[in-house]
Amino acid sequence: MMPETSKDLYSRELAYSLLSLVLIIALLYTLQSVLIPLLFAILFAISLYPVARYLEKFRLSRVVSSLLAVFLAVILLGTLIWFIVHQVMIIGSDGAALQARFMAILDTILQWISNRFGIEQSQITQKVKEMLNEGLSNAGTYLSAAFGSVGGILAGTVIVPLFTFFLLYYRDFFREFFFHAFISTPKEKVQDVLDKIYDVVQSYLLGLVTVMGIVAVLNTAGLLVLGIQYAWFFGTLASLLMLLPYIGIAIGSILPAVFALATKDSAWYAVGVVGWFQVVQFLEGNLITPNIVGGKVSINPLMAVISLLLGGMLFGLAGLILALPVTAVLKVFFDAVPSMMPFGFVIGEPENYHLKRFSGKIILKRWKLKETSLSKSPPDEGETKA
Repeated sequence: MMPETSKDLYSRELAYSLLSLVLIIALLYTLQSVLIPLLFAILFAISLYPVARYLEKFRLSRVVSSLLAVFLAVILLGTLIWFIVHQVMIIGSDGAALQARFMAILDTILQWISNRFGIEQSQITQKVKEMLNEGLSNAGTYLSAAFGSVGGILAGTVIVPLFTFFLLYYRDFFREFFFHAFISTPKEKVQDVLDKIYDVVQSYLLGLVTVMGIVAVLNTAGLLVLGIQYAWFFGTLASLLMLLPYIGIAIGSILPAVFALATKDSAWYAVGVVGWFQVVQFLEGNLITPNIVGGKVSINPLMAVISLLLGGMLFGLAGLILALPVTAVLKVFFDAVPSMMPFGFVIGEPENYHLKRFSGKIILKRWKLKETSLSKSPPDEGETKA
């Protein structure tokens, strides 16, 4: 039997790693009904930890302080949900007038299409009816999915607070678990990693809440200037959609824009709503979030988008919300494990020298390599003329 070469050993290790990755993803997908509430509970527990510690300063027992912290969070979230539902009911009371306005807008659009493309309105109406019939034929599937989601939400309203309470109550017990789990790792390093994970998640959550509050005020101010009704509702709803990074505000601008079409005399109000929300999104991404969250949650945009896509594929809407904090935690873990450091490096943000014009030469110099044709920087304009 021939001895195993280093190439064969590497191939075997790579195959084992890929197989393990596939099995982990399959396990995550299979156990999502438990993992999703648990991950949300971990995020809530980390965000409520300072509240529980503050309550313990008044000589309250840990069980009481943990219960009070969870109760306060439930009250705040319940108040926010009540506000949204209440506003929806108020807007729905004018449903007949809004429906008439929407029908008038639809007739105008159909007339424009007919005049522009020479298509009869009856043909457009028939096509719309066919699309509606196709949608209704799948109504059973849609309703089953909807009821399944409602059931999951109702279960989450009980399970997530329960998990959060136990995570707060047993927090030191779970911390010691990690010392047992990584018995061969220096305890100082385990402690440091746990502290970094706490700092990253805490910074992300508190920063997100702060940014959402600022964005809600900016959205509402713009809607008030434009004279849009229910400005606080639409502004707050759009800020809540920031739970879906990069696309939340853009999606949140659609509803007030459509409402402006239905209630205003000119379509320019809808254009103004979309334009203002895009300005707010630009300010949030380039000014507000970087200054509030800072560099503690350092994920480059490409990896952030990839993590969002993977989270959405695995866990749906919940995966989109959990993608960034989970990726940030994974980066902390990867940075602490020598064999995983390259993955932590590629998740993080590039250094300044990576983005310079002669970055290729800088990297080659750092790694003591010779310059090749692919790594050469483009010549200066003066060099080209010479």
